[in-house]
Amino acid sequence: MTWTSSWTRWRCASAGAGRRPGAAGGERTERPEPGVRTRRSPTVPSVDDEEEEGDDEEEDDLNDLIKDIFQDDPTVLDLSKSSGRAVTNCAAHQANGRKCSPVYLGGSSAPHGLGTNTSHRTCDQLRCTTCDFRVITIDDCEWNKSCDYFFFRNSMPDVSKLKVKALSKKGARAYACQCSWRSVHILTDIREEQHLRWVCGKH
Repeated sequence: MTWTSSWTRWRCASAGAGRRPGAAGGERTERPEPGVRTRRSPTVPSVDDEEEEGDDEEEDDLNDLIKDIFQDDPTVLDLSKSSGRAVTNCAAHQANGRKCSPVYLGGSSAPHGLGTNTSHRTCDQLRCTTCDFRVITIDDCEWNKSCDYFFFRNSMPDVSKLKVKALSKKGARAYACQCSWRSVHILTDIREEQHLRWVCGKH
């Protein structure tokens, strides 16, 4: 081995020591000098991140609004607690809101209740469609023949005034609204009394 070949090998070895392992093509990778900060590209938020942040902000605003409502009006909380009972009572009322069919009138011995073809009960929820008054009843009484329209117009719905012209009659029942009146002794289908504009107001 000559001196020239040894020197050539030493130059190649020195050149290889300056290369970064794994660097292709013999290119040298520049390292940052000590104390010098490298610049990084800014991170761009994704669309999904922006949507999640927007949803969180809207939820926080809604929660704050609800808190303000309860603080300003405490009765709202009471209504929300009682809403369940109100819905239950309303449903029960609608379930029981039935009308008589047919509508029966009767004497004092006839029981009150929901009248049907098989249950002959006299309606105690009568209302007049002409004067819009509820029909009152007085058991074991009948109306004096001197009763007229003006008497009932001026006396309804004060029962004490109406009794002035109610005669005692065992087994009878006196019916009256502000514009019509009737004394009944036996079970009667109201369809037979065509002059009466009385309907069942639901039970």
